[in-house]
Amino acid sequence: MTATPSRSATSMRTHLCGELRTEHAGAIVTVCGWVARRREHGEHLAFVDVRDHAGVVQCVVDNSIDVRSEYVVRISGTVRARPDGTVNPNLSTGEVEIGDATVDVLHAATPPPFPIDERADDVDEGVRLQYRYLDLRRSRMQRNLRVRATVNSAVRRAMEEQGFVEVETPMLVPSTPEGAREFLVPSRKEPGSFYALPQSPQLFKQLLMVAGVDRYYQIARCLRDEDLRADRQYEFMQLDAEMSFVAQDDVLDAISRAVLAAAEAVTGERPPEIERMTWRESMERFGTDKPDLRFGLELVELTDAFAATEFKAFAGAGTIKGICVPGAAAAHGRNQLDKLTDRAKQLGAKGLVWLRVADDGALDSPVAKFLSAAESAAVVERTGAAAGDLVLIVADEWATTCDVLGQLRNDFGRPPVFHGPYRYVWIVDFPMFVGTDDQGRPKPGHHPFTMPHPDDAHLLGRDPMAVRSQAYDLVLNGWELGSGSIRIHDTTLQRQVFAALGIDEAAADRKFGFFLNPFEYGAPPHGGFAFGLDRLVALLAGEENIREVIAFPKTQSGADPMTHSPQPVEPALLDQLGIRMLPRRT
Repeated sequence: MTATPSRSATSMRTHLCGELRTEHAGAIVTVCGWVARRREHGEHLAFVDVRDHAGVVQCVVDNSIDVRSEYVVRISGTVRARPDGTVNPNLSTGEVEIGDATVDVLHAATPPPFPIDERADDVDEGVRLQYRYLDLRRSRMQRNLRVRATVNSAVRRAMEEQGFVEVETPMLVPSTPEGAREFLVPSRKEPGSFYALPQSPQLFKQLLMVAGVDRYYQIARCLRDEDLRADRQYEFMQLDAEMSFVAQDDVLDAISRAVLAAAEAVTGERPPEIERMTWRESMERFGTDKPDLRFGLELVELTDAFAATEFKAFAGAGTIKGICVPGAAAAHGRNQLDKLTDRAKQLGAKGLVWLRVADDGALDSPVAKFLSAAESAAVVERTGAAAGDLVLIVADEWATTCDVLGQLRNDFGRPPVFHGPYRYVWIVDFPMFVGTDDQGRPKPGHHPFTMPHPDDAHLLGRDPMAVRSQAYDLVLNGWELGSGSIRIHDTTLQRQVFAALGIDEAAADRKFGFFLNPFEYGAPPHGGFAFGLDRLVALLAGEENIREVIAFPKTQSGADPMTHSPQPVEPALLDQLGIRMLPRRT
C-alpha cells in the first residue's frame, strides 16, 4: 500500500467516518477527514484514526505512508470487525476498522498549536479563539453547532405550524432608549447623523401587527454594547415573535410550544408543561426573578415571628427571612461562617445571622441567647431545621433580604448546568416600573411599550410604582431565556406611560413618532416575546458559557483574537464619515 496523489471524483466519499458499524463489514468504503492520531503497529503497519464531523474510525495502513496529525486524507478500504480484545467501547465505530486501506493525502497540514481533542478544554480560551477554525474541529464543538442547528430547525417548524410568518427586519435603525447601549453606525451621506444596530426588532414587529401580518417571527440577530459575560455577547440570536388579537396566555402557550419542541428535538424527551409563577411569589420563595427550580432551599418568611423581638438586629427590620441548609452545620466552622457573613455584606445586607442545630435540637449561635424560646421554636418549625442543619437569616428591606438570601441559596445549592432535569418556569406580573432615575422619575421595568396590568392601570398617574405590568419572562434552570409582554396599542395610554417616564409629547414625537403615528390608523391588541437562542442552546448542550455554542464569538473583553478586531481604521475613512478622534476621557 502506498500513498497516491489526490484525485478528483464525482463523489469523494461513500460514508462518513462516524457512520461505520458491524453491519458494514465486508463493504468497500471511502472516507475523508483529518488524521486524529497515528500509531505504529509492528514494522509494516500503522493505525490511523480519521476524523470528520460524524466521528472517528480506525484505518490500517502501510507504515511507510507519511500521514501526520491533521493531514487531510481520503482513505479507501474494506470494513472489517476488529480482532478480539481490540474493541474500543469509547468510539461509536469501536467495533470495526477499515483494512487494506489506500491513502490519498489531500493536504499536508502544519502541526496545530494545540491538540484537536478534549485536551483543548485546558488550553487558554484566547488561544482557542485565535485558532477557532481548529477548535471547531473537536467533537464537542461539532456537537454544539449541530445542537444549535437542531434547535433553530425545531423552533422554525413549531412557529410555522402555528401560523407564524417569517419576516426580516432592518439592521440599520434609529437610536432608541431601550435600556442598553447601542452600536452606532455613522452615515456617510449625512455627516453627523447615525444609524443604530438593533437591540431587538421591537418597534418593527409591532408595526407588522399594524400592517396586518397577524403572526410574525424571526430568528433575529441583535446587538448590544454591554459588558460581556458567560451568558452575554455583543451579537446574539433570538427567536422573536409577535401576535395580534391575543391575551397573555396565548403568547405564553405559543412560545412554550416552540421551546418544548426544541428541547424534545435535542434530548428526545418532551419536558412537562411549563409552570407559571408571579414575580412576587418568585422573589418571596427564591429571592430572584430567575429561579432555579432544580433544588429546594426556599426562603422562609420569619418577619411576624420576630414582631415583638428584643434582638436589636431584628427589631424594626422591614423583612426577615431565612433558609435552611440541610447537613451543613458540621462543615461550617467559625471561619467559614465569618466568610458567609462577609459574603452577605458584600451582597448588600447589613449582616447575617447563622444558627447551627445541635444534636439535641438546641440552636448553636452567638445570637441564640438574644432570642426568646418562642422565637427559636418558630425558626426551627418554619425552616424545618433538624440536627446538623445550618439556618441563615437576613433582616433588612424586603428587596435586599430577598436578593441576598437568593444569592446565598444559589451559592449553596445550585448544581452545574448539565446536572438534573430541565425546569422551565414562566414569571409573570412584573412591576411596571423599577426604581427611579436621577430626577426621581420611574424607570421602566421592561420597556415603555408594555401594557399595564388591567387591575392597576388606574394607578399610573398617582402611584406608578404600585402598577404591575403584563410582562413575562421565561426562565430555564436559573437562566433567563427571554422576555415579552402584551403591548400598548392605544396611543393615549402610550403617551400616559411616556409621561410617567418623564418623556413629554414633543420628545415622544421626536423619538417615536414613526412608531406612534401608524397606531392612529388602527393597531390591534397584540403581544410578543423574544428568547435568546444562544442561551437555550447552551443549556441544552450542557455548556456553562454561550461562547461554546457560537461559531465565532468574542472574548469577555469584546475582542476577536482570530480577526484582531476591533482595530483602528484609516484616517481617510474617518474623514469621509466626518469623524474626528478625541482623547479618551479618564
